[in-house]
Amino acid sequence: TDRHLTITGQSAHHIIHVLRLRNGASVRVFDGQGCEHEAILTEISRSRITLKIRGTVTTTPEAPLRITLLQGIARNDRMDFILQKAVELGIQTIQPIWMLRSHTRLKGIRLEKRIAHWQGVITSACEQSGRATLPQLLLPEEYSTCIGNRTDSNLRLMLQPDARCGLRNLEKPSGGISILVGPEGGLAPEEQALARTAGFSGIRMGPRILRTETAALAALAGIQTLWGDFS
Repeated sequence: TDRHLTITGQSAHHIIHVLRLRNGASVRVFDGQGCEHEAILTEISRSRITLKIRGTVTTTPEAPLRITLLQGIARNDRMDFILQKAVELGIQTIQPIWMLRSHTRLKGIRLEKRIAHWQGVITSACEQSGRATLPQLLLPEEYSTCIGNRTDSNLRLMLQPDARCGLRNLEKPSGGISILVGPEGGLAPEEQALARTAGFSGIRMGPRILRTETAALAALAGIQTLWGDFS
C-alpha cells in the first residue's frame, strides 16, 4: 500500500518557496526517530504539500557520545544560535535552565510559544545537517531544581573561565556527559558552588573568556574531537 505524507508549516514553505520544487521532485524526509525516507512530491498547494513515500534509506549514524547540554537561557537570537549549532555538533539532549543571570522568565502562553520556536529551530537544524534523530528538548527548569537531579551522566562539566583544568586533562568517560553553561554573564558564585556539590567539575576552554554561545559550542567540538566522531 502506498504511503502518503502531508507537510505544512515551515518545512512546506521551504520546499515550495525557497527550493521551488515541483510535482515529481524527489525529496528525503525523516521521522525524528532515526529513519529517513525517499519520497516523491505529488501535490502542492499554497502552504501544504503531499508526498508519496517510496522507501527507507540508510542514514548517517548518530554520534556515539551521549551529551546533554544544560544551557542557561540566553537572549533570543543567542539561544537560537546555541540550539542550532549544538544539533549540528551532535548533541543528544538539551535542558534549558532559568539562572540568576538569565534576562527573562517566561510563563504561560509566552513560554509555550518560545518552546515551540526552539523545537522548530532544532528540527530545521536536523534537516540542514542530515540528522534523522531529533535531539530531546526538555522543558525549561529553575536552576536549583535541575542541577541536583542529574542522573544521566557520569562526567559532569561546568564551563568556568577561571578553572585550572581543560578537556585534555580528563579521561574518556564510559557513560554520558553533561555540560553546564551559564547565560550572559556566566554562573553566579552560588550557582557554581551548588554545581560542585552536585558533582560538576570546572573546566576552561582556553585562556580567553568566551561568550555563552561560543562556550557551549567550543566544548561540544572539543569533546567530539577528543572522544567522539570528529576523530
